[in-house]
Amino acid sequence: MSADKHLQSWQERFELAEAMQPLLGKLYRNQGVEVVVYGRPLLGASTIDIIKAHRLVRRHVGDKLRLRESFPFLEALSKLDVKHCKVDIGKLAVKYWRNHSDVTELQTYMASELNDVISQSGDNEPRDVVLYGFGRIGRLLARLLIERSGSSNLLRLRAIVLRGGRKGDLEKRASLLRRDSVHGPFNGSVEVDEENNALIANGTYIQVIYANGPSEVDYTKYGIERALVVDNTGIWKDEAGLGQHLACPGVEKALLTAPAKGDIKNIVFGVNEQDILDSDMIVSAASCTTNAITPVLKAINDQFGIENGHVETIHSYTNDQNLIDNYHSADRRGRSAPLNMVITETGAAKAVAKALPVLKGRLTGNAIRVPTPNVSMAILSLNLASEVSKDSINDYIRHVALHSSLQNQIDYTESTEIVSSDLVGSRYAGVFDSQATIAEEKRATLYVWYDNEFGYSCQVVGVMQKMLGLQYPSLPLGDN
Repeated sequence: MSADKHLQSWQERFELAEAMQPLLGKLYRNQGVEVVVYGRPLLGASTIDIIKAHRLVRRHVGDKLRLRESFPFLEALSKLDVKHCKVDIGKLAVKYWRNHSDVTELQTYMASELNDVISQSGDNEPRDVVLYGFGRIGRLLARLLIERSGSSNLLRLRAIVLRGGRKGDLEKRASLLRRDSVHGPFNGSVEVDEENNALIANGTYIQVIYANGPSEVDYTKYGIERALVVDNTGIWKDEAGLGQHLACPGVEKALLTAPAKGDIKNIVFGVNEQDILDSDMIVSAASCTTNAITPVLKAINDQFGIENGHVETIHSYTNDQNLIDNYHSADRRGRSAPLNMVITETGAAKAVAKALPVLKGRLTGNAIRVPTPNVSMAILSLNLASEVSKDSINDYIRHVALHSSLQNQIDYTESTEIVSSDLVGSRYAGVFDSQATIAEEKRATLYVWYDNEFGYSCQVVGVMQKMLGLQYPSLPLGDN
C-alpha cells in the first residue's frame, strides 16, 4: 500500500469514528443504550479510542473489524426501539459478516439478535440516589452517575451528604469533582449554587446536605423519595449503624461501599447479585479486592476446580495510611505510604466465601501496600482439582472474558508491556494478565490487575441497579 493509500485509509476511519459519536451519544441519552466493541466502551470515547477499539478485535477473532463494517450496525441500532441495555456492535458485526456479503439482511438480523429487549425495556421508573460521603469512591460514583444524565437516565443523583459546612467548603468539593490527580479532569462542567447549597454538573442538580449523622437528615424536604443511600464513609458497617439511614424520611434502602459485618449480604456484581431480594434493605458491595478476584476465582473453579490457594494483594496506598511517619492504630500503617512497601492484612480472601460459598475455608490472603496511588494486583496461587497448562487456562479465561456472564467483570490482556498506570480508568472488576500466567500439573499462579477505585465504582453501580430493580442486559447473548 502506498503512502497516500495509508493516509486515505486513516482519514476514512477517522471520519467514520466522528460520525459514530453523535449516534452513540443519542442512544445513551435518549434510550439508555451503551454501545461497546468487544467490551470496549464507545460512549464518550475520542475518535482515536473508537479506532483503537476496532483494532483490538483482531486479537480476539484473528480478523480485522473495519469501521465501515461496524458503522451500519450502529445506524441500524439507532432505528430500533431498544432501551436500557448494553449492545456489543463488534460481536454483532463479526457474526453477521461471517455469513453475509452485504447489508440487505442487516436490519432483520439486528431485530432478531436484539428481540429480547425491543419494545420491552421502557417500564422502569427513575430512582433517586444519595451519596453519603464524598471521598475517593463517592466522587467517582458521582462521575459515573452524572455521565448517565439524560431523559432515559434511571439512576438520578439527587444529593450528597457531607460533614462540615465551613465557608468555602462547597467550592472545594466542586474543585475535587472537577479535577482528579489520578483520573484526570471531569468530563463536563461543574457549577456552584452557593445560595441553595447545590452543585450543577452537566445539567444534573445535586443538593449538598451538611449533617453530622444520618438522623439529622430529612430527604423529603428536598423532594427526594424512596432513595437509595450509598454510604461511602466506612464509619458504619453493621445493620445497627447502617440502619440509621433507613430511619430517615425519603430513604428506602442503603448500600455500603465496603465489606459489611454480621448478616448483611456482601455482593460481587456478576457473581451473586441474584442473592439480592426485594426485601433486602441493606446490602454491601464488598471490597475492591474481593470484586477483582471473585469473578476469576469463580471461572477457574467452575472449569478446573479449586482445592485451596493463597491470594496476595499488591495494593496501592490509601488515605488510611500516613504520608510521613506518624502514629497509626494499625500495625505498620503509620510508616510513610509513598516511601515504603507495607505488609498489612486483608480480609478479601475470606470475603470471597460470602459471594462464592463453595470456596469457604479454601483461601488464605495477605496484602502489601505499595507506593502507587491507584491500580492494584492480586496474585492467585491455586492448587486445582485437574491438570492445567498456561494455554488451557488462558484460552478459557479469554473465552469467559468475551462470551460469558462475567464479560463485564473480567477483562483479558495479552500485552507483554502493560503496567499499572495503563489500567487507570478500567471499568472492569479485574484484568487478567495472560502473559504472567504460570501453570504446571495441578498448580497455577494467576495475576489479576484492578483499578481499585474506578473499576470498583463500576461494580458498585451494578449493585445499585440490582437493588433498585433496574435491569441492563448485555447483548448479544452466547458465543460468536
